[in-house]
Amino acid sequence: MRTTRRAMLAAGFSGLATPALFSGTARAQRASGYPDRPVRLIVPFTAGGAADIIARQLAAHLQGELGKPFVVENRAGAGSALGVEQIARAAPDGYTIGMANIASHAILPHLRQLPYDPIKDFAPIGMVAITPCLLVVNPERLPVNNVAELVARAKAKPEELDFSSSGAGTSLHLGMEMFMQAAGIRMTHIPFNGSGPSLQALLAGQVSLSMEVAALAWQQVQDGKLRALAVTTPQRADFAPDLPTLAESYPGTDIAPWHGVVAPAGTPAPIIQALSAATANFLRQPATLERFKQQTLEAQGSTPEEFASFIQTEQERFRQVIQRGNISVN
Repeated sequence: MRTTRRAMLAAGFSGLATPALFSGTARAQRASGYPDRPVRLIVPFTAGGAADIIARQLAAHLQGELGKPFVVENRAGAGSALGVEQIARAAPDGYTIGMANIASHAILPHLRQLPYDPIKDFAPIGMVAITPCLLVVNPERLPVNNVAELVARAKAKPEELDFSSSGAGTSLHLGMEMFMQAAGIRMTHIPFNGSGPSLQALLAGQVSLSMEVAALAWQQVQDGKLRALAVTTPQRADFAPDLPTLAESYPGTDIAPWHGVVAPAGTPAPIIQALSAATANFLRQPATLERFKQQTLEAQGSTPEEFASFIQTEQERFRQVIQRGNISVN
């Protein structure tokens, strides 16, 4: 049976329930000689972001478990498409893998022509983490206390409220679009070049609200500069257990930028299973979970099959949002 997006995200570790089997697979791969030289792990973003942080922690674990260096290479550009293309075009021998994400595999395919096929050109290894986001308002400019009050205000004054985003066609822009479609409201989108400028515009009162990555916005909420109305993950977040999810008001509006590991299509199945097993072990480590918690990340394991199904579900979900909103980046 096909794994649904919500069920997989809610389960969190559904693909990590057979450690003995996977550990045996990893041992078999080591015995057969893989890996016998360093492995490239391509990150399609610049250093310092969530994908890079995740990849470097994972690379250190894979090196320790599989016995050879896993070398992180940052190849940013074209909204992550540049680095992801390099993964797709690499030899399918297990010596080049990389980080897939919500943009590269679910959003960009519906917004521009890509030099890779997000389904056919990759062999999924597994999900690793999601990044919780917050629906936040500037309380001085928009004095609402919850999602219901926000929707009532937006319905009373269509398109008068404005929201910032990290850019047209980004996951946070589309998260707001998904919310507006579900709630039957329209607000004015003000795109910025990145999350930092978007957040600064909100803090300065240049816009009324936005959907922001929790790692950036949560401290501003705690300091009273912003008010959080909802978290966008399928379930309430550990760092804010009293904050409702957006999906509690409007089912199907959960959105969290995700990161997973893929290899080029045609990579031998035993290698995929060995890498999946080692990744699953990484996500079981208390040290991993503690570091993720400090970085406002949520561990999210899966089998390769679950991850493949998840990517297809995400593609269809964003296709519908983009089509209904008539969204383009041209």
